[in-house]
Amino acid sequence: MIPFLDLKRLNAAYRDRLLDRWEEWMNSGQYILGEFTASFEAQWARYTGAAQAVGTANGSDAIYLLLEACKIRGHLKEGDKVLVPANTYIGSILPVLRAGLEPVPVEPDAETLNVPAEHYMQAAEKHAPRAVLAVHLYGRLAVDETLRDWAPTAGLCLLEDAAQAHGAVDPDGRKAGNLADAAAWSFYPTKNLGALGDAGAITTNDEEMAALVRQLRNYGQKQKYRSDYAGINARLDPVQAIVLELKLTDLDRLNRRRIEIAEKYAAGIRHPLVRIPIPQFDGSHVYHQFVVLSPRRDELQTYLQSRGIGTLIHYPVPPHRQGALKSLWKHYHLPLTERIHREILSLPVDPMLQNGEVERIIDLINKFDK
Repeated sequence: MIPFLDLKRLNAAYRDRLLDRWEEWMNSGQYILGEFTASFEAQWARYTGAAQAVGTANGSDAIYLLLEACKIRGHLKEGDKVLVPANTYIGSILPVLRAGLEPVPVEPDAETLNVPAEHYMQAAEKHAPRAVLAVHLYGRLAVDETLRDWAPTAGLCLLEDAAQAHGAVDPDGRKAGNLADAAAWSFYPTKNLGALGDAGAITTNDEEMAALVRQLRNYGQKQKYRSDYAGINARLDPVQAIVLELKLTDLDRLNRRRIEIAEKYAAGIRHPLVRIPIPQFDGSHVYHQFVVLSPRRDELQTYLQSRGIGTLIHYPVPPHRQGALKSLWKHYHLPLTERIHREILSLPVDPMLQNGEVERIIDLINKFDK
């Protein structure tokens, strides 16, 4: 059996070092925020190249807190529209609703599955949004120079959902998390940089934005027991901060392995019923997921499962077909998003995979229905 992702195997190497660090934390008496959380925040800011990093409880809270900070600063107000990818995970969209804003779906490019700047520009002419939430879906960067230059001239806040792109770098050497006004991160256990539970962060070069998020994640308090804003409890737990700081040292190495596996898939998979979105091996795609498209997706998944290969579907139900958005988005026509969700399949890209396992997966796919 080749599992889709073996988290136990991936995390086993950190066990002894984690236990040592957790003992330090227990003996410190700093169980909420404190030096261990601050240390990871500093390391994460340094790694991404951003001036500030603020830890949060999870990625959804990170998006929500950024939007709330934009509202406090007057960049957004209740009911404003935010452009979002139509084919993203619904977890990127729900915080927009939670912040009292209206998400507007934008169809992606059929070859990359990301939303290009031109699509956002066209949607902006029609919907008059006040912000763009660009999602680096599956690990491929979704913010380029065109989008970065256009957004401020159009009066839009540009935010990254970087939850799937830890370590991705653009052609100019700028990393995910340092490509827009601010970025939201998730460190869910399956991410390229994953905690051992829920965790998140924001990164930004805007000192005022960072300061607001620090307050908002802690009941809106700058001074203890005095809430200036209606914040929430969304602090990054030091237990997870320790995990993340330790695992950060291996992120680039594990990303390189993901890219190596993706290169093998791209070179080896040759089947008329299996299409691979345009590959990128320059570091701008860190392959959080390696996805393929097939009009016979369900049959392909069943075939692979019967031969011991774990696969997943990211994502089986498009956001506009889910109860949370069905009414709000009922007037939108999203045929490409519909097709993507019917055809998409994620192959194992676990950095712990052996070359022989990758070759077996390729061989089985090429023999599908033959």
